[in-house]
Amino acid sequence: MLHIIDDEEVVRDSLSWLAASRSIDARIYASAQQFLDSLDGNFDAAGDCVLLDVRMPDMNGIALFDQLVKRDLTARLPVIFLTGHGDVPMAVDSLKRGAFDFFEKPFNDNDLMDRVQQGLANSRQAGELAAVHARLATLSSREREVLDLILAGKMNKVVADKLGISMRTVEVHRAHIFDKMQVKTAVELAGLLK
Repeated sequence: MLHIIDDEEVVRDSLSWLAASRSIDARIYASAQQFLDSLDGNFDAAGDCVLLDVRMPDMNGIALFDQLVKRDLTARLPVIFLTGHGDVPMAVDSLKRGAFDFFEKPFNDNDLMDRVQQGLANSRQAGELAAVHARLATLSSREREVLDLILAGKMNKVVADKLGISMRTVEVHRAHIFDKMQVKTAVELAGLLK
């Protein structure tokens, strides 16, 4: 989902149409606060990207970006700034703090949409990585030990000997690991954690 945040209706409509031309679903927001309000609900940023105007009344784009940085959302929610009044220090500072890109108006439509698609892909990848880390966090310390040995290619008997537990206990831990990590084989598990 592409989130378009701009106080000018004509710009929102134009960007929304441009996104649709690339089969990208978009939501439009007339203000930074309207977008922030949408974040306070059940918002999952995996697979999302933001096109953010710098100059807006009330809360400008930089202030909204600061809020996203504070919430640690910029990796899962790439932000592409749009401005007709940007300057080099503003762009450099935004990029250093985690903005995905910075476009000055007028911009090349294809270049902008290419970057949006890259942002969406990065967001999906970051969301998948966050999901894997969340699943890893559910493993007990013993399951983590078993996991490490499985990933090292050790057979159940070797794992049992190394940890001083029965082979049946290793099998139970292995089943729990596969269940929690949502995989069926050690190969899938290794691919997930590469």
